[in-house]
Amino acid sequence: MIPISKPLIGAEEQAAVQRVLASGVLAQGPRVAEFERAFADFVGTNHAVATSNGTTALHAALLAHGIGPGDEVITTPFTFIASVNSILYTGARPVFVDIDDRFNIDPRMLEAAITTRTRAVMPVHLYGQPADMDAIMAIARDHGLAVVEDACQAHGAEFGGRKVGSFGTGCFSFYATKNMTTGEGGMITTDDADLAQRARRAINHGMRVRYYHEELGYNYRMTDIAAAIGLEQLKKLPSFNARRAEHAGFYNQLLADVPGLVAPTVGPDRTHVFHQYTLRITPAFGHSRDAVAEALSGQGISTGVYYPVPVHRQAALQGLGVAAASLPVAERFANEVLALPVHPGVTDRDRELVAEALIGLSVAHAGALS
Repeated sequence: MIPISKPLIGAEEQAAVQRVLASGVLAQGPRVAEFERAFADFVGTNHAVATSNGTTALHAALLAHGIGPGDEVITTPFTFIASVNSILYTGARPVFVDIDDRFNIDPRMLEAAITTRTRAVMPVHLYGQPADMDAIMAIARDHGLAVVEDACQAHGAEFGGRKVGSFGTGCFSFYATKNMTTGEGGMITTDDADLAQRARRAINHGMRVRYYHEELGYNYRMTDIAAAIGLEQLKKLPSFNARRAEHAGFYNQLLADVPGLVAPTVGPDRTHVFHQYTLRITPAFGHSRDAVAEALSGQGISTGVYYPVPVHRQAALQGLGVAAASLPVAERFANEVLALPVHPGVTDRDRELVAEALIGLSVAHAGALS
């Protein structure tokens, strides 16, 4: 099979882990501090706080902003459920607005969703493409709202020459399938020293000084083993992202004019890092999205559906006070999206086979109609 994702772990990561194991300092040690400094420099912020995963990064960032019961956080329904779960963990209420044709929250709909309870906006840079941060930040400033960027799929993506995670409070995931990985891990990025300290207390049992607990906190710490992997992966991230973009350009060139396929487009003044290369399979293609996925699997090509059910329709959220608003774009796209292999382990021949398989399905449908 051509896999939909594949972490690339080399000798450098293995050697870094061996050095940590030999040191005897395995958790919240010097490698974590070094990784935080390196990642803050990469994103362009003054501070970074390493966490155990992307979900804990989101939760701790919201806590650091003082988000809690009775508050509302506006976000997108078209994301992995962790984005919304992190809001619910604080006791706040997620409020959903629909998405634009690039799969990100539509800023034109933000202001209508703001109430006296709204405390924050959580844009998600889905699939590796930045949301419209100029518009979002302007609205947030006008209404005094915090911005927590879910950049868990967008390591290195840029809007207006600035990396995501540097506009508001950034949150990243280093899960195994991400553009860079630590196995599991997360990071919060910010220019606000006080907010960084609040986040550090939140992830470390409410401690600033060891064994003096100032507030309720959590064990969301990163290990030095994970940080050692992250330091090596961060060095490779630019080349990983470049290879993903190369694959995406190849697919766009071959598939953009296939009837019924809607290839991803990149918004103005943005750099897309293609955590996923996501097509829309529309009725004009002649095969349903699920039928296409099955046909490609039969030819040894793995695909992914990210995501088949919008978050506001998930069973887990029913009865939690989340409004089931009409969000037609998210609901339609959930039935159409299909991700193709785009990770840096994909070879030139792999991507040719993927494109040929899709074109073949299109030709077969056209032949059946003639």
